Amino acid sequence: MKLLLERANVNPDKPDQDGETPLHCAASNGHEGVVKLLLELGNANLDKPDQYGKAPLHCAASNGREEVVKLLLERGDANPDKPDQYGWTPLLCAASNGHEGVVKLLLERGDVNPNKPDQYGKTPLHDAAFYGREGVVKLLLERGDVNPDKPDQYGRTPLHDAVFDGHEGVVKLLLERDDADPDKPGQDGQTPLHYAACDGHEGVVKLLLERDDVNPDKPDQYGRTPLHCAAYNGREALVKLLLEQDNVNPHRPDSQARTPLSWAVQLGRAGVAALLQPPPPTTPSTTPVQKVTFPPIPFNSSYSRLHATSTRATPTSQTRPLRPLPPSSHSRTPSSRISKRRPR
Repeated sequence: MKLLLERANVNPDKPDQDGETPLHCAASNGHEGVVKLLLELGNANLDKPDQYGKAPLHCAASNGREEVVKLLLERGDANPDKPDQYGWTPLLCAASNGHEGVVKLLLERGDVNPNKPDQYGKTPLHDAAFYGREGVVKLLLERGDVNPDKPDQYGRTPLHDAVFDGHEGVVKLLLERDDADPDKPGQDGQTPLHYAACDGHEGVVKLLLERDDVNPDKPDQYGRTPLHCAAYNGREALVKLLLEQDNVNPHRPDSQARTPLSWAVQLGRAGVAALLQPPPPTTPSTTPVQKVTFPPIPFNSSYSRLHATSTRATPTSQTRPLRPLPPSSHSRTPSSRISKRRPR
């Protein structure tokens, strides 16, 4: 490396086909000695972006290269809060991947904004909560300038993200905060309890139902309550939990006049339907039974969270689109969870 850098015809900032320079590669892989040589002998550009806007500091932060991050931050010409083309700062990269040491280094800087959102309004706390990075969440919540209730551009808070994958530890941390609303709806009207009921996270549902400030019968913009969500997705244990609540109406219709029972019957959720069926009369009835038929209602097969606008893999006006990630071998940015349909 020294021999190459001593040659006048060697460019230490020459990018590859992805726009990554030798400093990007060394920072990504944690090669401290090479990074020092590039900075001292090659006078490499610390803030030179690749084709996705990532600087070497992004690469080091994404991969938890703590010593390299220290070297880069010691240089006054490195911008520690620079976003890439998707709005990801080095702090967001480190928080998403759970690199607590790097997060600490960046939070010690006065020129790093811990609430800086990406292009979809997701802050470092949102992504740390979604990926269950409990240690990082603690670090962020210890700061007085981090907003634990900040919504993204679709109205979803860090609590929504923590609930989505059932991260109970993170949910507990957020519920301990007085400034985090556990019943806050997103733009689609769905609260964290809707999310937990849809995805079958029983422990999270119990945590939310223990609170007096969570309405278990709150409808979303389509009139669907958490009980609708649980019934539609066949979550028998959650249906039982919700039916035990005094303020849950099991006969509440949604905007299509469908009750939780009618959804369960249509979708063949026999166990749920049995729970929702009214008990048989104790005395014989002499009233003739009238048969009532309903016209079929068109239904979208991609339906998730009881409406297609809540699916988490298809970008729509109501969802957060999948964040495109650079196909770089030097970056370990968390991959999108398409199987879970989370918008990135």
